[in-house]
Parts: sequence; C-alpha cells; structure tokens
Amino acid sequence: MTNEFEAFLEKYPTYKNTAAIDEVRAKDYKRLDDAEHVYFDYTGSGIYAQSQIEKHQKMLRENVFGNPHSSNPTSLAATKLVEGAREYILKFFNADPDEYLAIFTPNASGALKLIGESYPFSNGRYMLTFDNHNSVNGIREFAHARGAEVTYIPVGLPDMRVDESQLEAELAKPAAGHKLFAYPAQSNFSSVKHPLEWIEKAHSHGWDVLLDAAAYAPTSKLDLKKIKTDFVPISFYKIFGYPTGLGALIAKKSALAKLHRPWFAGGTITVASVQGDKYYLADGAPAFEDGTLDYLNIPAIEIGLKHIESIGYDAISERVKTLTGWLLENLTQMKHSTGNPLVKLFGPSSTEGRGGAVTVNFYDKDGNAIDHRFIEQEANKVNISLRTGCFCNPGAGEIALGISRVELDVCFTAPEHESIMSIDDFRHCIDGKSTGAVRISVGMVTNFNDVQSLLAFARGLLR
Repeated sequence: MTNEFEAFLEKYPTYKNTAAIDEVRAKDYKRLDDAEHVYFDYTGSGIYAQSQIEKHQKMLRENVFGNPHSSNPTSLAATKLVEGAREYILKFFNADPDEYLAIFTPNASGALKLIGESYPFSNGRYMLTFDNHNSVNGIREFAHARGAEVTYIPVGLPDMRVDESQLEAELAKPAAGHKLFAYPAQSNFSSVKHPLEWIEKAHSHGWDVLLDAAAYAPTSKLDLKKIKTDFVPISFYKIFGYPTGLGALIAKKSALAKLHRPWFAGGTITVASVQGDKYYLADGAPAFEDGTLDYLNIPAIEIGLKHIESIGYDAISERVKTLTGWLLENLTQMKHSTGNPLVKLFGPSSTEGRGGAVTVNFYDKDGNAIDHRFIEQEANKVNISLRTGCFCNPGAGEIALGISRVELDVCFTAPEHESIMSIDDFRHCIDGKSTGAVRISVGMVTNFNDVQSLLAFARGLLR
C-alpha cells in the first residue's frame, strides 16, 4: 500500500492539497471507517456529517417553532429561519437576489415538475440531450400535451459527448412559441461535464435554459453570477446528505414570470374564494410552494451549505479529480489471463471535462458481459456500496449499451406490453443485452484507501 500511495502521489501530487478532508473525515465521518464501509455512491447521495446532525438537533432542542403561515412568536421564529435558508441558498450559488429566487421543493424532481406543468409550451419547442435524468425527460409529456415539438440531441461513443455542430443547428431553428432547452451540467450516467457556455448560445437564439445541476453541485462550484441560466433544480441530500426530502428550484424572476401554474394550493395564494370562484397567487417564491413547507428541516439546509463552504469546493474538486484519475487508470488497465479487458468504460477516460462517476460494465475472460446485478451482489459481500442499473438515465443507457431504436420499437409496440412492462420483460425483449451498468462514484470524503479497496475487489474478478 505504501508503494502504491507513493506512486499515486507522484502522478497526482495535488492530492496533498486536500489533506484537510482527511481530518474532516476522521472527525465528522468516523462511522464510515468504524463500520468498514467503502462508499462509492456519491452520485446517488452525499453522506451527512455528524456535526450537521448535532447543530440541527441543538437548534430543535433549544427553540419552539410553529407553522410559518401566521404571525405568532413561534410562527415568526420558523419564518425567520426558513427565509434565512432561502437567502443563504442564493448566496451559496452566488445568485443575485434581485435577479433570482429560491423556491423550496421536495427534491430536484419536484423542481422539474414545477417547470414542466407551468411552462408555456404551446406552439413551442422542448429540446434536451439524450443523457438527461428521467425527471427532465418527463417534462416532454407536458410539452407533447401542449403541441410542442420535442427534440433529442444524441451523445456519441466512446466519451458520450454531444456533437456541438448538431446542437448549434437545432438551437438556430425557429419556433412560433417559447423554447426550452434542458441539459445536465454533469451527466449522472457518464459523468460528462457539458459546456456551460451552451447557456449563452441558447439565449442568443431565444431559448430559456434549464440546467440540471443535481449531479454537478456536490463537487463543483456553480456561480450564477457567471452562469446566468434560467432554471436550476437542486437536491440538497446529493450535496451534503441531510436533510433528505428537500430541494430547490433556483430560477430567474424573468423566467418565472413566463410560468402559469395549473392549480393553486394552501400557501400559494393571497386570497381565494369559494363563492366568488376566484384566487390570487402570492408574489415570488411562495406562489410555487404548495402547502406548509418542511419548516423544521429547511434550517438544516443552511447548516449543510456552511459545512460544504468550510471544506471548500477547491479541495473537494481536486480530491475527486485525483482519485477518479487513479481509479480510471487502474481499472481500465485490468485484463484477464486471456488478454480480454475486465471492464468497458462508458464516458471519458481522462479527468478532463468529467466528474467523479466511473460507469462501466464488467466482462469475463471470454469477453462475455457479467450481469451488473451480480457485481452489486459481490460488492455487497465486502461492504462496498456502488450502484447498478441505468440510474434513471435511459437515453445514456441506450447509447452506451447499444440498444437500438428498432429494438425498442419492437418491445414497446408488442401487444403484451401495451400498458405494462417489468424490468425482466424488458431484458427478455432486447434479447439478453445488458440493461444496465455499474456506477462507481467518488465523492467529497472518498480517500485513497477506498479506491484501493475497490480496485482489490475488481482484481478478484479476474480469471
């Protein structure tokens, strides 16, 4: 291990600059090592720090909070904390409060649904890249229902990046109505970081831009003073683990003005009448926040954001980059006795323009794919947490796994699959092809020993 660590440092000397993270791990994430957990599912969820929990519990123990929808003392105390967290979210993402609002949602998917159900798609266009999360894909159903044109921009192998000439050609096409372009700042399948410069290119052609930052924000700084996108959905548990069940839609006020909600609910209105059959929406963020907010957990968001700031994105990004580089290099070089490679990588093979998720499939010595479910089962035996499947990203999965449009059409038009299809039905339908992959995602408190444990597990599969 010592010789390997020295070789790692020789190749990635900047890892030394992240030593403070090891101190944080020893203090705030001690339970990882105490329970001998090797955690590689940071794209699925961050891990909360012990200090986050302690600070939140202290706040709850020492105060009395009531429903914010009132002006009594306990209600005002809760309102103050909720609005403080809202302001801190904008500060964290360097968003000008005169230009942006932070709307609380259950998660990034809830933020995306707000956009989809309210965006004026009639006679317009919805364009998105192949490698979007299903919650972004789902907006197409609202677009279809309102007669908008839906366009997908493919990603290509092996790096799973977009052909920018094709994107620019589509951006330049006119439309009679409003146009919404959606893409992930970082793919949750391939970990490709798509150019943030696309935002201004799209704006120059009259598009609104939805930038999905759910996989990007945990390890990369998003500065909304520089990157003036229109909509940003966020899940906070992906950044710092706790609380779950809370996210945000950070949106330009000018973009929100285009949205028309299809209903109203408690908390979203100033006045509603039964007899008068009339309602008036509240101004700003409350118009999009249905019912009573999760006011006891929302203050924990500010605690989590301050925890990330105390570590710093520079250190987090550098750690993720160096460990991902070592993981990529060593994992992709492994070969069976027959000379066949152990893994096939889906995504960039270098650390340039990518995040910390390494997505692969494993192969036996004869070149046959090993079921990703078997890999997960074997990893479970040695307490390694990784993720398998298509990660709610079917477009990227179809490209990576070579599943064609023809095969999909045959599956989806079969009478027996008219209204229902299970995962097993789908596997059988595409004639035994892989329907998923293995995602190993490096995160904020991953260390060198974690990566070595994963590599040792992989070597155990060599024959």
